[in-house]
Amino acid sequence: MGATRRVDLCGVDEVPAGTLHMAWVDGTEPVLVANVDGTLRAVSGVCSHEYFELDAGFLTGRTVTCALHLSRFDLVTGEALDPPAIDPIDVYPVSIEGGRVVIEFPG
Repeated sequence: MGATRRVDLCGVDEVPAGTLHMAWVDGTEPVLVANVDGTLRAVSGVCSHEYFELDAGFLTGRTVTCALHLSRFDLVTGEALDPPAIDPIDVYPVSIEGGRVVIEFPG
């Protein structure tokens, strides 16, 4: 695994239970934060099939469904569960520090 850096994405209060929140790393890299039954998950913010931001999608259990073509992704593993997406999305380790959502991001 390559070098990572710690990135402060947002406040915990910005992601209530059962919601999605898009945050941006360096203003260019979208990261989707999901509150799954009180556990915060962070994944790539775009569908791996076609560029479409996942915060427009639907959170169901521990999956997010892309609103464009209805591909579904596991928020724990990043696995693509439904076509047309076949490639996984990136998953980032999350920690909570002082009420903030912090991830380990490549580079």
